[in-house]
Amino acid sequence: MPSEALDLSRLQPVLPSPLQPVEDLRFARHGVRLLLKRDDLIHPDLPGNKWRKLSPNLRAAAGRTVLTFGGAYSNHLRATAAAGRLLGFPTIGVVRGDELAGRPLNPSLARCAADGMTLHFVDRTTYRAKADPEVLAGLLSAFGECCVIPEGGSNALAAQGCTELGRELHGRVDVVAVACGTGGTLAGLAAGLAPGQRALGVPVLRGGFLGDAVRELQQEAFGGPAGSWSLDERFHFGGYARATPQLHAFADDFEQRHGLPVERLYVAKLLYALTALAEEGAFPPGTTVAAVVTGRP
Repeated sequence: MPSEALDLSRLQPVLPSPLQPVEDLRFARHGVRLLLKRDDLIHPDLPGNKWRKLSPNLRAAAGRTVLTFGGAYSNHLRATAAAGRLLGFPTIGVVRGDELAGRPLNPSLARCAADGMTLHFVDRTTYRAKADPEVLAGLLSAFGECCVIPEGGSNALAAQGCTELGRELHGRVDVVAVACGTGGTLAGLAAGLAPGQRALGVPVLRGGFLGDAVRELQQEAFGGPAGSWSLDERFHFGGYARATPQLHAFADDFEQRHGLPVERLYVAKLLYALTALAEEGAFPPGTTVAAVVTGRP
């Protein structure tokens, strides 16, 4: 693989991503200043935390085939497939749900296929065991030598890549909030913040497992706890890929107020959570809060 194929800088990422103020009475009346950290503008095909988590993994892969995991609507699969197309390396997506194999591809998986990703559908029991050595050995036997990246792209390299997000906010905010799926972004963000700043994670899945996942990622990436962070688990709206009429109405209203297209699975839940927390008085007057916009609709 030519070394220039691994030069991610030729994709011209927008870094640092813009930090934009938002005038919103729901925050201002409590003395809270809201900013949007527009990571969705980093790259059109690898936006937000996908760029920050994938880029160190792709450098480590050094042009080898990348095998990774995701559901039928996985943003991570789409970003990995796009990276393969743009940088010229093969990609394999292990997709949850063998019942999907005989159906027409949904738009998300169709995009992956169009970008050259080989899709491999597995049953849900196998998918849950995807980290087991036997399952991984079977996949590597089927596809040959690959660089394996976990679901959501969250591993030690990803957490290390996300520290730059925290560093870009040094001295500019008090609290940085991010919606969380697998915990890699929060683990790195907290580690990159300056003393006195803290990170807030809003899980979009049910289950209460994310705290352990973040602690484990920080142990692997940094050798132990790093930075100040916490989770608020109340705003998953039923779980991953689920939304309620209330959440859609909130997102529609936010779009109208601020002219920002609001992605529903992550960003809408984050912004709803911050609005609720401001109303609850969770942020002392004078607090500046940055919401990380990790993706677009």
